[in-house]
Amino acid sequence: MPAQPPSNEAALAKLISAAQAHAASFIQSLPLRDSDLAEMNQALLASPETRQKLARLQDDYLHQWVAALRDSDRRQEPGDVDRRFSSPEWDELAWFRVVRGLYTLNSQYISELAALPDLAPHTKHRLKFFSQQLVDAMSPTNNPLTNPESISQAYRSQGDSLAQGARSFTADLKRGRISMSDETHFEVGRNLAVTPGEVIFENELIQLIQYRATTKKTNARPLLIVPPFINKYYILDLQPHNSFVRYCVEQGITTFIISWRNVSESLGHLTWDDYIARGVFDAIKAAQDICRVQSVNALGYCVGGTLLASALAVKEAKNEHPVHSLTLLASMLDFSDTGEISAFVDEHYVGYCERQYAQHGVVSGSQLTNTFASLRANELVWHYVVSNYLLGKPLRAFDLLYWNADSANLPGPLYAYYLRNMYLENRLRCPGSLRMHGEQIDLGTIATPTLMVAARDDHIVPWHTAYQSMRLLGGDNRFVLAASGHVAGIVSPAGSSLRRYWANGEGKLPVQPGSWLSSARETEGSWWPHWIAWLKPLSGDAVPAHATTGNKRYQPIEPAPGRYVRERIDLEV
Repeated sequence: MPAQPPSNEAALAKLISAAQAHAASFIQSLPLRDSDLAEMNQALLASPETRQKLARLQDDYLHQWVAALRDSDRRQEPGDVDRRFSSPEWDELAWFRVVRGLYTLNSQYISELAALPDLAPHTKHRLKFFSQQLVDAMSPTNNPLTNPESISQAYRSQGDSLAQGARSFTADLKRGRISMSDETHFEVGRNLAVTPGEVIFENELIQLIQYRATTKKTNARPLLIVPPFINKYYILDLQPHNSFVRYCVEQGITTFIISWRNVSESLGHLTWDDYIARGVFDAIKAAQDICRVQSVNALGYCVGGTLLASALAVKEAKNEHPVHSLTLLASMLDFSDTGEISAFVDEHYVGYCERQYAQHGVVSGSQLTNTFASLRANELVWHYVVSNYLLGKPLRAFDLLYWNADSANLPGPLYAYYLRNMYLENRLRCPGSLRMHGEQIDLGTIATPTLMVAARDDHIVPWHTAYQSMRLLGGDNRFVLAASGHVAGIVSPAGSSLRRYWANGEGKLPVQPGSWLSSARETEGSWWPHWIAWLKPLSGDAVPAHATTGNKRYQPIEPAPGRYVRERIDLEV
């Protein structure tokens, strides 16, 4: 006999359990330690003045709590509407008005309590960040019993939404992550990463892809793209209409891109120096040989830009100059202000990573994805908990979110080195402070023309930090600020009127980012044409396009996108 469908009561019980489990595990996963709370409590009681402020805060909270219970008619002001509480029941029904009012009051109290003690700046930042995470997690919209939209949807669908939500939760539990898009719609090599080309070189760490020319002539000097190794390279080659790689090829630029290996245990010993040598250096050498040039144009995105700049500083120390121009997309070289993610990185955590990965180990890509998602928890965590589980809505197909879920693992030694020397101690910005490949490096020796593109709403690489990073380089530097965030600001298809960017002309850049912005010109559309207009004069003469990819030394191995990008090695988080 066929299995009986679960009852609505069972589905509801599962969803309640799911909501509670997600909230608990989300809060427990945050690196807030007992020592943080002990330091906070000690600071709250450190002086009579602070104790008086705490007493007034608690007294006000109790009075407002009672008032919130009595004032059940209070509605949201039009300018204060929170999207989470946009369902009409939050205003129309007294019970939900009270629930919302108490949540707002509790949120305000937690935030003010975290801001009250006099603490060291880093500790204060951590407490502010984690208190916001707690506030987001405890929202009544995250629970099916206190979300009126969930209740209404269950009633209208006769419980089908609850059953679908329970099925989605069960499937995600097996995946170990919350689904954000319909992943059945996409496949790498079928409708993602489909720009024609071949893998023309590989080693244990990378495959190097060269794309086929689509123009009769190309510029003599090629472009080598170094994407972030935390994710798969095809963020820059999504679908034909929004592929940055395809755009480059169509402009007559011979284009190469590194496809990083999704690291397994067998590669858990690799270091930062290994990624420079077997990644950047090997790729530059191949591009030089195939195009018969002494120097290439190079582009790095996110941590790929950090790695690329490090590699070029090593080359400069050896008096070698294999790169003619440098493009950095949303990259940090100066880690003075890393934004909200700095709440995760302190001596305690970095020391743990160094002990854990002293010689070998693998950091799960899913762990890193979850960390980045927590920086925008309402948008990237709780929105999907509500939509997928509580409302039972079908997922929509979205290429950016599909890519976001296709994470890549990292070697532990590389990860620990990156955290210690960049995020925690910010040594990359200090001339001679770091030694890579036996050379003391100095970013100021990189004298190639450089264009930095940052994103205004980037929560991973704050744009003002990217601006200060660019000023560490010694060449003729330009800066462009794109609208939107870390990914959408970079994946900005030409011809889209929905995009815009800010740029200014030549001349010495101001010290302060705000001064630069006040003099920059806003332009509607994508920054891609602005960048290609800068790159073309640096790309050499027009020459007949190569009929094939590779050469005798670097013969095609397999069609793009290659094997490495298809590897999905998911470690338990």
